[in-house]
Amino acid sequence: MNICQPASLRLAPLAAGLLSAALSAPAWAELEAPIAGWRLGNPNAPYTQTVNYPAVSASIDADTPESSQIRGRIRNRDKDIATLVVNGNAMPMRINEDGAFARPYAFGAGSNSIEVIAGDSERLRAQFHQSANGQAESRLRILLSWDSDGTDLDLHVLTPNGQHAWYGQRVIDGGAIDVDVTTGYGPEIFASPAPEKGLYQVYVNYYGGGEDEGGGGNLTIAHLAVVSNEGTPHEKRQEFAFPMRFAGELVLVRQFLYP
Repeated sequence: MNICQPASLRLAPLAAGLLSAALSAPAWAELEAPIAGWRLGNPNAPYTQTVNYPAVSASIDADTPESSQIRGRIRNRDKDIATLVVNGNAMPMRINEDGAFARPYAFGAGSNSIEVIAGDSERLRAQFHQSANGQAESRLRILLSWDSDGTDLDLHVLTPNGQHAWYGQRVIDGGAIDVDVTTGYGPEIFASPAPEKGLYQVYVNYYGGGEDEGGGGNLTIAHLAVVSNEGTPHEKRQEFAFPMRFAGELVLVRQFLYP
């Protein structure tokens, strides 16, 4: 007699086999933080970190809380640079010799997503929900990155009340630049939990590096993203790509009114 089994029972051995294969297959990367799921925010989460010059890349201080860390490891890597995408904000990320990567990030309350991209098809994703719990949220974020190694581009942000955030004064009233990367790619990020209303001006300075054999600067393509109310129904995002041609060049990339 032929007895029909429920689909769940017929598929159970197949599911178990697929799970076993997935667990035994070596992962090309692992994400140690953040962990997918739900977590509390941290009121002590910083917007800045200590910078020791030259700053090869963003890194995590010993006192950076877990809620502000992005860290993990890429195995069998063939490049020193991967792409990190946080809540739709794409930025280059240096990989250490042992494949490890780490950088701080000021996450906001609500849904957040992380994606690490290496090569043409290798992608590692995680999504989590963070409660506010007294943690300052970025209402305005300005991200600068560029496409060449050995170059130093600097982000300058002028606020409506006359404040000037730059590598010489990274912390101002109502905002801060998180790190000054001096040896290529970036990113440099300005974040403000309580932006002043009014006109903002965003400049980029080609500070140095990238000299060719004749002593001139090499062309580098810079990318700037301006994001307001990140992760909310009122999020607004603008992105720009522009050339930076020589050391000493200063470009007014964007003027905008907030809100």
